[in-house]
Amino acid sequence: MIKKILIANRGEIAVRIVRACAEMGIRSVAVYTEPDRYALHVKRADEAHSLGSDPLAGYLNPHHIVNVAVETGCDAIHPGYGFLSENAELARICKQRGVLFIGPSAEVIHRMGDKTQARQAMVEAGVPVTPGSEGNLSDVAEAKKEAERIGYPVMLKATSGGGGRGIRRCDNEAELERNYERVISEATKAFGNADVFMEKCIVNPRHIEVQVLADSHGNVVHLFERDCSIQRRNQKLIEIAPSPQLTPEQRAYVGELAVTAAEAVGYENAGTVEFLLADNQVYFMEMNTRVQVEHTITEQITGIDIVREQIRIASGLPLGFRQQDISYRGYALQLRINAEDPKNNFLPSFGKVSRYYAPGGPGVRVDTAIYTGYDIPPYFDSMCLKLIVWSLQWEDALDRAVRALNDMRLQGIKTTAPYYQQILQHPDFRSASFDTSFVDQHPELMQYSEKSRPEDIALAIATAIAAYAGL
Repeated sequence: MIKKILIANRGEIAVRIVRACAEMGIRSVAVYTEPDRYALHVKRADEAHSLGSDPLAGYLNPHHIVNVAVETGCDAIHPGYGFLSENAELARICKQRGVLFIGPSAEVIHRMGDKTQARQAMVEAGVPVTPGSEGNLSDVAEAKKEAERIGYPVMLKATSGGGGRGIRRCDNEAELERNYERVISEATKAFGNADVFMEKCIVNPRHIEVQVLADSHGNVVHLFERDCSIQRRNQKLIEIAPSPQLTPEQRAYVGELAVTAAEAVGYENAGTVEFLLADNQVYFMEMNTRVQVEHTITEQITGIDIVREQIRIASGLPLGFRQQDISYRGYALQLRINAEDPKNNFLPSFGKVSRYYAPGGPGVRVDTAIYTGYDIPPYFDSMCLKLIVWSLQWEDALDRAVRALNDMRLQGIKTTAPYYQQILQHPDFRSASFDTSFVDQHPELMQYSEKSRPEDIALAIATAIAAYAGL
Protein backbone atom coordinates (compact mmCIF):
# COMPACT_ATOMS: atom_id res chain seq x y z
CA MET A 1 0.00 0.00 0.00
CA ILE A 2 1.17 3.53 -0.80
CA LYS A 3 2.69 5.27 2.24
CA LYS A 4 3.43 8.79 1.01
CA ILE A 5 1.97 10.86 -1.83
CA LEU A 6 3.16 14.05 -3.47
CA ILE A 7 0.22 16.13 -4.70
CA ALA A 8 1.22 17.79 -7.97
CA ASN A 9 -1.50 20.40 -7.84
CA ARG A 10 -2.98 23.28 -5.85
CA GLY A 11 -6.32 24.68 -4.71
CA GLU A 12 -9.35 22.72 -3.66
CA ILE A 13 -8.36 19.49 -5.41
CA ALA A 14 -5.05 19.44 -3.52
CA VAL A 15 -6.95 19.92 -0.25
CA ARG A 16 -9.35 17.14 -1.30
CA ILE A 17 -6.44 14.73 -1.88
CA VAL A 18 -4.80 15.70 1.43
CA ARG A 19 -8.02 14.75 3.21
CA ALA A 20 -8.20 11.38 1.45
CA CYS A 21 -4.59 10.69 2.44
CA ALA A 22 -5.31 11.58 6.07
CA GLU A 23 -8.24 9.16 6.20
CA MET A 24 -6.11 6.38 4.72
CA GLY A 25 -3.12 6.93 7.01
CA ILE A 26 -0.96 8.15 4.12
CA ARG A 27 1.46 11.06 4.48
CA SER A 28 0.87 13.94 2.06
CA VAL A 29 3.40 16.28 0.48
CA ALA A 30 2.25 19.60 -0.96
CA VAL A 31 4.15 21.61 -3.54
CA TYR A 32 3.67 25.30 -4.23
CA THR A 33 4.94 28.30 -6.12
CA GLU A 34 5.41 31.65 -4.41
CA PRO A 35 1.82 32.98 -4.84
CA ASP A 36 0.60 29.85 -3.01
CA ARG A 37 2.96 30.11 -0.04
CA TYR A 38 0.00 30.65 2.32
CA ALA A 39 -2.47 28.46 0.44
CA LEU A 40 -4.69 26.02 2.33
CA HIS A 41 -3.21 22.90 0.75
CA VAL A 42 0.21 24.02 2.00
CA LYS A 43 -1.16 24.45 5.51
CA ARG A 44 -3.03 21.12 5.55
CA ALA A 45 -0.43 18.74 4.09
CA ASP A 46 2.09 16.91 6.28
CA GLU A 47 4.94 18.53 4.33
CA ALA A 48 5.23 21.37 1.85
CA HIS A 49 8.01 22.18 -0.61
CA SER A 50 8.54 25.18 -2.87
CA LEU A 51 8.65 24.87 -6.65
CA GLY A 52 10.07 28.36 -7.13
CA SER A 53 8.86 31.92 -7.60
CA ASP A 54 7.28 31.65 -11.06
CA PRO A 55 3.50 31.24 -10.52
CA LEU A 56 2.97 28.59 -13.20
CA ALA A 57 6.31 27.15 -14.30
CA GLY A 58 6.82 25.02 -11.20
CA TYR A 59 3.43 23.33 -11.50
CA LEU A 60 4.16 22.54 -15.15
CA ASN A 61 7.66 21.03 -14.79
CA PRO A 62 7.32 17.23 -14.59
CA HIS A 63 11.04 16.60 -14.01
CA HIS A 64 11.19 18.99 -11.06
CA ILE A 65 8.05 17.56 -9.50
CA VAL A 66 9.27 13.97 -9.75
CA ASN A 67 12.63 15.04 -8.31
CA VAL A 68 10.83 16.48 -5.28
CA ALA A 69 8.83 13.27 -4.91
CA VAL A 70 11.99 11.15 -4.94
CA GLU A 71 13.86 13.48 -2.58
CA THR A 72 10.99 13.43 -0.06
CA GLY A 73 10.58 9.64 -0.18
CA CYS A 74 7.17 9.57 -1.85
CA ASP A 75 5.80 6.32 -3.24
CA ALA A 76 3.39 8.05 -5.60
CA ILE A 77 2.25 11.27 -7.24
CA HIS A 78 -1.37 12.33 -7.52
CA PRO A 79 -1.80 14.89 -10.34
CA GLY A 80 -5.35 16.05 -9.51
CA TYR A 81 -6.94 17.77 -12.52
CA GLY A 82 -5.53 20.44 -14.82
CA PHE A 83 -1.80 21.24 -14.94
CA LEU A 84 0.03 17.93 -15.59
CA SER A 85 -2.88 15.58 -14.86
CA GLU A 86 -3.14 14.45 -18.50
CA ASN A 87 0.53 14.83 -19.30
CA ALA A 88 1.92 11.56 -20.60
CA GLU A 89 5.48 12.75 -19.93
CA LEU A 90 4.82 12.99 -16.19
CA ALA A 91 3.46 9.45 -16.12
CA ARG A 92 6.47 8.26 -18.15
CA ILE A 93 9.01 9.94 -15.85
CA CYS A 94 7.28 8.51 -12.78
CA LYS A 95 7.64 5.00 -14.19
CA GLN A 96 11.31 5.58 -15.01
CA ARG A 97 12.02 6.87 -11.50
CA GLY A 98 10.08 4.17 -9.67
CA VAL A 99 7.29 6.48 -8.47
CA LEU A 100 3.68 5.36 -8.89
CA PHE A 101 1.53 7.65 -11.01
CA ILE A 102 -2.03 7.75 -9.70
CA GLY A 103 -3.72 7.55 -13.07
CA PRO A 104 -3.58 5.52 -16.29
CA SER A 105 -0.42 4.62 -18.18
CA ALA A 106 1.47 7.15 -20.27
CA GLU A 107 0.44 5.27 -23.40
CA VAL A 108 -3.27 5.51 -22.58
CA ILE A 109 -2.98 9.18 -21.61
CA HIS A 110 -1.29 9.93 -24.93
CA ARG A 111 -3.79 7.93 -26.97
CA MET A 112 -6.90 9.39 -25.36
CA GLY A 113 -5.41 12.87 -25.22
CA ASP A 114 -5.02 12.81 -28.97
CA LYS A 115 -8.61 13.35 -30.09
CA THR A 116 -8.13 11.72 -33.49
CA GLN A 117 -6.57 8.60 -31.95
CA ALA A 118 -9.36 8.51 -29.36
CA ARG A 119 -12.00 8.69 -32.11
CA GLN A 120 -10.36 5.84 -33.99
CA ALA A 121 -10.21 3.71 -30.84
CA MET A 122 -13.93 4.24 -30.26
CA VAL A 123 -14.78 3.43 -33.88
CA GLU A 124 -12.87 0.16 -33.53
CA ALA A 125 -14.70 -0.60 -30.26
CA GLY A 126 -18.12 0.06 -31.80
CA VAL A 127 -18.79 3.18 -29.73
CA PRO A 128 -20.74 5.76 -31.80
CA VAL A 129 -18.75 8.90 -32.64
CA THR A 130 -19.72 12.26 -34.08
CA PRO A 131 -19.29 12.39 -37.89
CA GLY A 132 -15.99 14.07 -38.68
CA SER A 133 -12.62 13.96 -40.39
CA GLU A 134 -10.78 10.66 -40.27
CA GLY A 135 -7.63 12.35 -39.04
CA ASN A 136 -6.02 15.74 -38.60
CA LEU A 137 -6.56 18.41 -41.24
CA SER A 138 -3.56 19.30 -43.40
CA ASP A 139 -4.69 22.79 -44.39
CA VAL A 140 -7.72 25.04 -44.80
CA ALA A 141 -8.43 23.61 -48.27
CA GLU A 142 -8.89 20.13 -46.80
CA ALA A 143 -10.99 21.65 -44.03
CA LYS A 144 -13.34 23.14 -46.63
CA LYS A 145 -13.70 19.78 -48.40
CA GLU A 146 -14.47 17.99 -45.12
CA ALA A 147 -17.01 20.64 -44.13
CA GLU A 148 -18.73 20.25 -47.50
CA ARG A 149 -18.87 16.48 -46.98
CA ILE A 150 -20.05 16.62 -43.36
CA GLY A 151 -22.34 19.61 -43.72
CA TYR A 152 -22.35 22.86 -41.76
CA PRO A 153 -22.25 23.73 -38.93
CA VAL A 154 -18.93 22.09 -38.04
CA MET A 155 -16.54 22.28 -35.10
CA LEU A 156 -12.82 22.85 -35.51
CA LYS A 157 -11.06 21.20 -32.58
CA ALA A 158 -7.50 21.08 -31.34
CA THR A 159 -6.34 17.47 -31.36
CA SER A 160 -4.72 17.91 -27.93
CA GLY A 161 -7.40 20.29 -26.64
CA GLY A 162 -9.33 20.21 -23.42
CA GLY A 163 -11.16 22.34 -20.88
CA GLY A 164 -13.23 24.01 -23.57
CA ARG A 165 -10.18 25.55 -25.27
CA GLY A 166 -9.13 25.14 -28.89
CA ILE A 167 -12.72 24.80 -30.15
CA ARG A 168 -14.47 26.97 -32.74
CA ARG A 169 -17.89 26.56 -34.32
CA CYS A 170 -18.14 27.41 -38.03
CA ASP A 171 -21.57 27.94 -39.60
CA ASN A 172 -20.31 28.60 -43.12
CA GLU A 173 -17.18 28.66 -45.28
CA ALA A 174 -16.33 32.26 -44.39
CA GLU A 175 -16.29 31.43 -40.69
CA LEU A 176 -14.24 28.31 -41.39
CA GLU A 177 -11.59 30.36 -43.20
CA ARG A 178 -11.56 32.94 -40.41
CA ASN A 179 -11.37 30.43 -37.55
CA TYR A 180 -8.94 27.89 -38.98
CA GLU A 181 -5.76 29.83 -38.18
CA ARG A 182 -7.22 30.95 -34.85
CA VAL A 183 -7.72 27.38 -33.67
CA ILE A 184 -4.20 26.45 -34.78
CA SER A 185 -2.82 29.46 -32.86
CA GLU A 186 -4.84 28.61 -29.74
CA ALA A 187 -3.81 24.96 -29.94
CA THR A 188 -0.15 25.81 -30.33
CA LYS A 189 -0.14 28.27 -27.42
CA ALA A 190 -2.24 26.20 -25.04
CA PHE A 191 -1.15 22.66 -25.85
CA GLY A 192 2.07 22.93 -27.86
CA ASN A 193 0.44 21.05 -30.72
CA ALA A 194 -0.91 22.68 -33.89
CA ASP A 195 -2.92 19.66 -35.08
CA VAL A 196 -6.61 20.28 -35.70
CA PHE A 197 -9.47 18.01 -36.77
CA MET A 198 -13.14 18.54 -37.60
CA GLU A 199 -16.44 17.19 -36.32
CA LYS A 200 -20.04 17.81 -37.19
CA CYS A 201 -21.51 20.37 -34.81
CA ILE A 202 -24.32 18.72 -32.89
CA VAL A 203 -26.61 21.71 -32.32
CA ASN A 204 -27.88 22.21 -28.76
CA PRO A 205 -27.10 18.74 -27.42
CA ARG A 206 -27.14 17.56 -23.86
CA HIS A 207 -23.65 16.99 -22.44
CA ILE A 208 -23.59 13.67 -20.59
CA GLU A 209 -20.49 12.11 -19.04
CA VAL A 210 -19.98 8.80 -17.29
CA GLN A 211 -17.57 8.14 -14.42
CA VAL A 212 -15.59 4.91 -14.71
CA LEU A 213 -13.20 3.05 -12.43
CA ALA A 214 -10.85 0.34 -13.68
CA ASP A 215 -8.28 -1.66 -11.73
CA SER A 216 -5.22 -3.65 -12.81
CA HIS A 217 -7.10 -6.94 -12.39
CA GLY A 218 -9.43 -6.44 -15.37
CA ASN A 219 -12.38 -5.03 -13.46
CA VAL A 220 -14.14 -2.01 -15.02
CA VAL A 221 -17.29 -0.39 -13.63
CA HIS A 222 -19.23 2.81 -14.17
CA LEU A 223 -20.66 5.02 -11.41
CA PHE A 224 -23.54 6.36 -13.50
CA GLU A 225 -23.64 9.65 -15.33
CA ARG A 226 -23.45 13.39 -14.79
CA ASP A 227 -25.29 16.06 -16.76
CA CYS A 228 -22.95 18.95 -17.62
CA SER A 229 -25.19 20.81 -20.05
CA ILE A 230 -25.22 24.13 -18.17
CA GLN A 231 -22.17 25.75 -19.74
CA ARG A 232 -20.85 29.11 -20.84
CA ARG A 233 -18.37 29.17 -23.72
CA ASN A 234 -17.78 25.42 -23.32
CA GLN A 235 -16.95 25.88 -19.61
CA LYS A 236 -19.12 23.91 -17.20
CA LEU A 237 -21.02 25.91 -14.57
CA ILE A 238 -23.47 23.49 -12.93
CA GLU A 239 -23.20 19.70 -12.95
CA ILE A 240 -25.87 17.21 -11.94
CA ALA A 241 -25.82 13.53 -11.01
CA PRO A 242 -27.62 11.57 -12.22
CA SER A 243 -29.03 13.40 -15.22
CA PRO A 244 -32.67 14.34 -14.61
CA GLN A 245 -33.16 14.11 -18.37
CA LEU A 246 -32.28 10.48 -19.07
CA THR A 247 -34.62 7.51 -19.11
CA PRO A 248 -33.50 4.32 -17.31
CA GLU A 249 -32.81 2.76 -20.71
CA GLN A 250 -30.60 5.67 -21.80
CA ARG A 251 -28.79 5.57 -18.46
CA ALA A 252 -27.99 1.88 -18.86
CA TYR A 253 -26.90 2.41 -22.46
CA VAL A 254 -24.41 5.23 -21.83
CA GLY A 255 -23.03 3.36 -18.82
CA GLU A 256 -22.36 0.30 -20.96
CA LEU A 257 -20.76 2.45 -23.67
CA ALA A 258 -18.42 4.03 -21.12
CA VAL A 259 -17.29 0.63 -19.82
CA THR A 260 -16.76 -0.56 -23.40
CA ALA A 261 -14.66 2.54 -24.14
CA ALA A 262 -12.48 2.01 -21.05
CA GLU A 263 -11.97 -1.68 -21.77
CA ALA A 264 -11.10 -0.97 -25.40
CA VAL A 265 -8.04 1.11 -24.47
CA GLY A 266 -6.91 -0.93 -21.46
CA TYR A 267 -7.83 1.86 -19.06
CA GLU A 268 -6.76 1.82 -15.41
CA ASN A 269 -7.75 4.15 -12.54
CA ALA A 270 -10.52 6.81 -12.56
CA GLY A 271 -11.63 8.35 -15.83
CA THR A 272 -14.60 9.98 -17.48
CA VAL A 273 -16.15 9.23 -20.86
CA GLU A 274 -18.01 12.23 -22.29
CA PHE A 275 -20.93 12.02 -24.71
CA LEU A 276 -23.26 14.34 -26.58
CA LEU A 277 -26.93 13.36 -26.68
CA ALA A 278 -29.22 14.78 -29.36
CA ASP A 279 -32.40 13.42 -30.96
CA ASN A 280 -32.05 10.26 -28.90
CA GLN A 281 -28.64 9.60 -30.49
CA VAL A 282 -25.49 9.29 -28.35
CA TYR A 283 -22.09 10.39 -29.67
CA PHE A 284 -18.70 9.85 -28.03
CA MET A 285 -16.92 13.17 -27.53
CA GLU A 286 -13.75 12.49 -25.49
CA MET A 287 -12.27 10.65 -22.53
CA ASN A 288 -10.71 12.52 -19.63
CA THR A 289 -7.88 10.48 -18.14
CA ARG A 290 -8.01 12.00 -14.65
CA VAL A 291 -10.32 12.82 -11.80
CA GLN A 292 -12.91 15.42 -12.84
CA VAL A 293 -13.74 18.68 -11.08
CA GLU A 294 -17.28 17.34 -10.71
CA HIS A 295 -16.39 13.93 -9.24
CA THR A 296 -18.00 15.17 -6.02
CA ILE A 297 -21.59 14.70 -7.14
CA THR A 298 -20.95 11.10 -8.17
CA GLU A 299 -19.56 10.52 -4.68
CA GLN A 300 -22.70 12.03 -3.18
CA ILE A 301 -25.16 9.78 -5.01
CA THR A 302 -23.14 6.52 -4.85
CA GLY A 303 -21.29 6.84 -1.55
CA ILE A 304 -18.04 5.83 -3.28
CA ASP A 305 -14.94 7.91 -2.50
CA ILE A 306 -13.38 8.28 -5.95
CA VAL A 307 -10.04 9.71 -4.79
CA ARG A 308 -9.69 6.90 -2.27
CA GLU A 309 -10.37 4.37 -5.04
CA GLN A 310 -7.74 6.05 -7.22
CA ILE A 311 -5.14 5.51 -4.52
CA ARG A 312 -6.20 1.91 -3.91
CA ILE A 313 -6.07 1.10 -7.62
CA ALA A 314 -2.60 2.66 -7.97
CA SER A 315 -1.51 0.50 -5.03
CA GLY A 316 -2.43 -2.59 -7.06
CA LEU A 317 -5.57 -3.45 -5.12
CA PRO A 318 -8.69 -4.72 -6.90
CA LEU A 319 -11.97 -2.84 -6.79
CA GLY A 320 -13.94 -3.85 -3.72
CA PHE A 321 -17.24 -3.97 -5.61
CA ARG A 322 -18.78 -5.13 -8.87
CA GLN A 323 -21.19 -3.32 -11.17
CA GLN A 324 -24.22 -4.97 -9.59
CA ASP A 325 -23.10 -3.71 -6.16
CA ILE A 326 -23.26 -0.05 -7.23
CA SER A 327 -26.45 1.94 -6.89
CA TYR A 328 -27.38 5.59 -6.49
CA ARG A 329 -29.83 7.58 -4.40
CA GLY A 330 -31.30 11.01 -5.05
CA TYR A 331 -29.83 13.92 -6.96
CA ALA A 332 -26.70 15.97 -6.42
CA LEU A 333 -25.72 19.31 -7.95
CA GLN A 334 -22.34 21.01 -8.04
CA LEU A 335 -22.13 24.76 -8.53
CA ARG A 336 -18.72 26.11 -9.53
CA ILE A 337 -18.45 29.39 -7.64
CA ASN A 338 -15.99 31.42 -9.70
CA ALA A 339 -14.30 34.71 -8.81
CA GLU A 340 -15.99 36.46 -11.72
CA ASP A 341 -18.47 39.31 -12.11
CA PRO A 342 -21.52 38.02 -14.03
CA LYS A 343 -22.81 41.59 -14.46
CA ASN A 344 -19.59 42.62 -16.17
CA ASN A 345 -19.23 39.91 -18.81
CA PHE A 346 -17.81 37.49 -16.22
CA LEU A 347 -14.58 39.39 -15.85
CA PRO A 348 -12.21 37.91 -13.23
CA SER A 349 -12.51 39.38 -9.74
CA PHE A 350 -9.35 38.36 -7.92
CA GLY A 351 -8.25 39.83 -4.58
CA LYS A 352 -8.59 39.43 -0.83
CA VAL A 353 -11.49 37.48 0.66
CA SER A 354 -12.60 39.87 3.41
CA ARG A 355 -15.21 37.48 4.79
CA TYR A 356 -16.06 33.87 4.12
CA TYR A 357 -18.74 31.80 5.78
CA ALA A 358 -19.41 28.34 4.34
CA PRO A 359 -22.97 27.04 4.09
CA GLY A 360 -23.83 23.82 5.87
CA GLY A 361 -26.71 21.68 7.02
CA PRO A 362 -28.07 18.38 5.69
CA GLY A 363 -26.93 17.43 2.21
CA VAL A 364 -24.51 20.34 1.80
CA ARG A 365 -20.80 19.95 1.02
CA VAL A 366 -18.21 22.58 0.17
CA ASP A 367 -14.85 21.82 -1.45
CA THR A 368 -12.60 24.87 -1.38
CA ALA A 369 -9.15 26.24 -0.57
CA ILE A 370 -10.19 29.77 0.38
CA TYR A 371 -10.54 31.29 3.85
CA THR A 372 -11.16 34.71 5.36
CA GLY A 373 -8.12 36.85 4.61
CA TYR A 374 -6.96 34.70 1.69
CA ASP A 375 -5.72 36.53 -1.39
CA ILE A 376 -7.00 34.86 -4.55
CA PRO A 377 -4.05 35.14 -6.97
CA PRO A 378 -4.67 36.21 -10.59
CA TYR A 379 -2.48 33.52 -12.14
CA PHE A 380 -4.76 30.51 -11.92
CA ASP A 381 -8.29 29.33 -12.66
CA SER A 382 -11.01 31.59 -11.25
CA MET A 383 -12.91 28.84 -9.41
CA CYS A 384 -12.75 29.55 -5.68
CA LEU A 385 -15.10 26.90 -4.33
CA LYS A 386 -17.45 24.10 -5.29
CA LEU A 387 -20.86 24.01 -3.61
CA ILE A 388 -22.37 20.53 -3.67
CA VAL A 389 -25.90 19.74 -2.54
CA TRP A 390 -27.82 16.47 -2.36
CA SER A 391 -31.41 15.45 -1.74
CA LEU A 392 -33.62 12.49 -2.54
CA GLN A 393 -35.88 14.46 -4.89
CA TRP A 394 -34.91 16.75 -7.78
CA GLU A 395 -36.92 19.79 -6.67
CA ASP A 396 -35.75 19.38 -3.08
CA ALA A 397 -32.16 19.40 -4.29
CA LEU A 398 -32.81 22.67 -6.16
CA ASP A 399 -34.42 24.26 -3.10
CA ARG A 400 -31.49 23.12 -0.96
CA ALA A 401 -29.05 24.70 -3.42
CA VAL A 402 -30.93 28.01 -3.25
CA ARG A 403 -30.88 27.89 0.54
CA ALA A 404 -27.17 27.05 0.65
CA LEU A 405 -26.34 29.97 -1.64
CA ASN A 406 -28.35 32.25 0.63
CA ASP A 407 -26.44 30.94 3.65
CA MET A 408 -23.03 31.49 2.12
CA ARG A 409 -21.11 34.73 2.74
CA LEU A 410 -18.20 35.44 0.41
CA GLN A 411 -17.17 39.09 0.43
CA GLY A 412 -14.29 41.12 -0.96
CA ILE A 413 -14.66 39.75 -4.48
CA LYS A 414 -17.43 39.31 -7.02
CA THR A 415 -18.59 35.74 -7.65
CA THR A 416 -21.00 33.84 -9.86
CA ALA A 417 -23.13 32.78 -6.86
CA PRO A 418 -25.94 35.33 -7.52
CA TYR A 419 -26.12 34.21 -11.14
CA TYR A 420 -26.71 30.63 -10.05
CA GLN A 421 -29.60 31.81 -7.87
CA GLN A 422 -31.38 32.88 -11.03
CA ILE A 423 -30.62 29.69 -12.94
CA LEU A 424 -31.89 27.51 -10.09
CA GLN A 425 -35.23 29.33 -10.11
CA HIS A 426 -35.78 29.32 -13.86
CA PRO A 427 -38.71 27.16 -15.06
CA ASP A 428 -36.66 25.47 -17.79
CA PHE A 429 -34.01 24.39 -15.32
CA ARG A 430 -36.48 23.29 -12.66
CA SER A 431 -38.37 21.19 -15.20
CA ALA A 432 -35.07 19.66 -16.44
CA SER A 433 -35.73 21.04 -19.93
CA PHE A 434 -32.30 22.32 -20.82
CA ASP A 435 -29.33 21.65 -23.05
CA THR A 436 -25.98 23.30 -23.76
CA SER A 437 -27.72 26.36 -25.21
CA PHE A 438 -29.40 27.31 -21.90
CA VAL A 439 -27.01 30.13 -20.94
CA ASP A 440 -27.05 31.70 -24.41
CA GLN A 441 -30.82 31.50 -24.59
CA HIS A 442 -31.31 33.27 -21.27
CA PRO A 443 -29.09 36.39 -21.19
CA GLU A 444 -31.73 38.11 -19.05
CA LEU A 445 -30.60 36.11 -16.02
CA MET A 446 -27.33 38.04 -15.83
CA GLN A 447 -29.20 41.33 -15.54
CA TYR A 448 -30.56 40.39 -12.12
CA SER A 449 -27.66 38.54 -10.58
CA GLU A 450 -27.05 40.98 -7.71
CA LYS A 451 -28.25 39.04 -4.69
CA SER A 452 -30.01 41.48 -2.39
CA ARG A 453 -33.53 42.77 -2.68
CA PRO A 454 -36.46 40.30 -2.84
CA GLU A 455 -38.17 42.50 -5.43
CA ASP A 456 -35.19 42.06 -7.77
CA ILE A 457 -35.38 38.30 -7.45
CA ALA A 458 -39.14 38.41 -8.00
CA LEU A 459 -38.63 40.50 -11.13
CA ALA A 460 -36.03 38.04 -12.43
CA ILE A 461 -38.40 35.14 -11.92
CA ALA A 462 -41.27 37.01 -13.60
CA THR A 463 -39.03 37.85 -16.56
CA ALA A 464 -37.92 34.23 -16.87
CA ILE A 465 -41.49 32.94 -16.72
CA ALA A 466 -42.58 35.47 -19.35
CA ALA A 467 -39.72 34.39 -21.62
CA TYR A 468 -40.61 30.75 -20.99
CA ALA A 469 -44.24 31.40 -21.96
CA GLY A 470 -43.17 33.28 -25.07
CA LEU A 471 -44.78 36.52 -23.89
